[in-house]
Parts: sequence; structure tokens; C-alpha cells
Amino acid sequence: MRLLLVEDDEILGDGLKAGLMMEGYAVDWLTNGKLADEALRLNSYELIVLDLNLPDMDGMAILNSLRGRKDETPVLVLTAKDTVADRVLGLDSGADDFVVKPFDLNEVCARLRALARRQEGRSTPCIEHKGIILDPAAHQVSFKGEKVDLSQKEYEILNFLMANIGRVISRSRLEETLYAWGSDIESNTVEVHIHYLRKKLEPGIIRTVRGVGYIIDEE
Repeated sequence: MRLLLVEDDEILGDGLKAGLMMEGYAVDWLTNGKLADEALRLNSYELIVLDLNLPDMDGMAILNSLRGRKDETPVLVLTAKDTVADRVLGLDSGADDFVVKPFDLNEVCARLRALARRQEGRSTPCIEHKGIILDPAAHQVSFKGEKVDLSQKEYEILNFLMANIGRVISRSRLEETLYAWGSDIESNTVEVHIHYLRKKLEPGIIRTVRGVGYIIDEE
């Protein structure tokens, strides 16, 4: 899952990026408000983690710009201000949730999972379909009652396809959600991961729509 982290504190940002990457997120990290606003105009993200106090363009302005474009990407705000007025202003500007500094990484990840569930229109923590149970909190997958060992990228592809059941997802869209800026991506990387997923599950679960992409059908 691709995530934009906007935090100008180098130590905090570096640690948060490392922690989120360990959780399986593909993280693009920016320390400048204007650059973050431009990145959001040019790229697709599943989640945004946004500090409010930024150089050149503050977090509230970024939120207003994002929502003004009808972009509904979930936003988790990082803030050092813990007043009701600040939270009300942020929520009314389009924030989805808040974490007050200093924070615990586990709480940040739990809140991000909750935002992802809400965006996908589900209330249950696990995704279940065609005998597959995917648990985002534990990063575990079972198929027909048996645990399935997946690589991180295999897990992320399955997670993204199951979050979009019934929709065809292009290879380029999968690459976008799997890899952050500067990552080396071989031309057949997605196809290789899909191949191994089919071997570990069943061949027909992930269907190729020739010339378009991949889909897990609703029925």
C-alpha cells in the first residue's frame, strides 16, 4: 500500500518511514509543504500521513487543496497541538483522524488500518473472500483453513486486489501501490508475484484480463 508521509522533522520522519516500511507500506517521504501538494496532484496514494507545521505550505493548506480537488484519500494528521479547537479545525478541513506527538508507532499503524477499512467500505478487520482470509493487522493469510506463507510483495498484491474485489487493477497501478520513489522495478515483477500467488492459492482466483490487468471476481 503506497503512502505519502509529510513530516519536516528529519529524525521523526526517518524513524516513522522506517517503521511504516517494516509494516509493508511503500513510503514516499517529503519535508516540504509545496512539494507535498505537488506530489498529491501528480501521484496516487492509498493513505497520507500529514504533519501540520511545514515549511512553504502548512498542513491545513494542503488539506484544503486536497479536498478542494475532491480527492478523498484518507489523511492521518500528526500534530503537537492537543486542543479541541485544533482537532475540530482539522476535521472540518478534511482530516480523517489525528495522532498527537509523541506517539506510538503501533497506534499510528492501527489508525491507518482503520482508515483503510473505512475507505474500502468495510467494518470488519479481516477481508474474507473465496476461502481466503486476510488479516491486515497480523499480516497473515489463510486459504481454506490453512495458513499461506507469502512474501511481503505477494501479500501486498493480494491485499490490494482483495480490497478492490470486482475491479480490474492494471499492472502499472499495482506497481504504484507496491513501490515508493526510486525503487528498482523489473518489467515482469508483478507477473512473477502473481504467478507465485496463484501457485500458493488456486490458479483461478486471480484472473488476468488480457491487455488490462488483474481481478479477483466477485463470484
